[in-house]
Amino acid sequence: MRRILFALAAVLCLTTAASAQSHTAMPAAPARWVGTWATSPFGGDPWHTIPTLVDSTIRDIVHTSIAGKALRVQFTNEFGTEPLRIDAASIAVSAGDSAIQPDTLHALAFGGSPSIVIPPGAQAVSDPVDLATPAFANLAVSLYLPLQQISDVSVHSSAQQDNYIQAGSNEVSAATLSSPTTVPSWFFVKGIDVEPVLQPAGPHAAAVVAFGDSITDGAYATENQNHRWPDYLAVRLHNNPATANLSVLDEGIGGNCVLIHCVGPNALARFDRDVLAQAGVRYVIVLESINDIGTLHDPNNPGYKLTAQDLEQGLSQLVARAHEHGIKIFGATLTPYKGADYFTEKGEQIREAVNEWIRTSGAFDGVIDFDKATRDPANPLVYAKDFDSGDHLHPGDRGYAAMADSIDLSIFH
Repeated sequence: MRRILFALAAVLCLTTAASAQSHTAMPAAPARWVGTWATSPFGGDPWHTIPTLVDSTIRDIVHTSIAGKALRVQFTNEFGTEPLRIDAASIAVSAGDSAIQPDTLHALAFGGSPSIVIPPGAQAVSDPVDLATPAFANLAVSLYLPLQQISDVSVHSSAQQDNYIQAGSNEVSAATLSSPTTVPSWFFVKGIDVEPVLQPAGPHAAAVVAFGDSITDGAYATENQNHRWPDYLAVRLHNNPATANLSVLDEGIGGNCVLIHCVGPNALARFDRDVLAQAGVRYVIVLESINDIGTLHDPNNPGYKLTAQDLEQGLSQLVARAHEHGIKIFGATLTPYKGADYFTEKGEQIREAVNEWIRTSGAFDGVIDFDKATRDPANPLVYAKDFDSGDHLHPGDRGYAAMADSIDLSIFH
């Protein structure tokens, strides 16, 4: 009898182990929703006067990266201090400027209601909309804000994109806004997710998050042309069958820092919101630290101290957070900045040390050498002449294209 019991126990253990191994080997199910466009909101606008937003229609123009057969829109009041009421909202394909293609207009709802109140510090996701959109479409997201108190806005400033505000009326369904004011920032919208249209040769759809500062945000790129390096990367991924189902979400903030408060929450503080919370995220590229380094030049902050080890420790925290959620994370080297307003010799030493650590430490799942891709071979401390926007800190369009072209797409396989 004892032999029979031992035999049964052995069979049970083997069956359980085989079942566990089989379960472990199962591939991850494809995500229903994948981000096709996103931006990083923050509180206030350090560079532009905030227009009157109440009793106004805001029409934000955004650019998709992968195609979808249905979509949903993410709105944000994450940096607001009062409830934000949206009385009406819509989405349509843009027809240029403030115009839309009327046959693509869809009203947005929230749990079946045309309006919603978003609490302070929160966001809201619209109900799904059956609107088929191709890759690289310009979409117009419109929302009407009634009279209310708005002390703190959730905004992405300097979007390199014209957006529109129509004061005094609800025009979310208008084919063209009647007399809009053009604004350079995205207000209260933070993302669009799609139910992807899969390319047959590609893998499951997923998102690549580009996480960084103004260089990722596309400062000095030609406005309204989507010439940021993440935009160029999205086109390359789309044109490569093995990566055609990957979107790119630009989560750059101009003036952002890794360790300290510069513009927007520091990278460690916003990583969960801007990376981990994105729909379908599988990869993240980190290009950030130059503003931490540049702060060494700040005469109003004489007590500021920074070492390469400080930044390496901070970036390692991002790696640990990504890996905890099964996300591959790639480290991008810092591009040249000699000649920029906040250049210092000490800062250059730190930049070079951080770049060497990114290249050699093995901390990341892969390395993208933007420094090598953009520097002048004859003078590695500066950008190649054709790649410099003119301020010696940010690339121009050709520099952004060179950055995207330097990425080995096989890292996404």
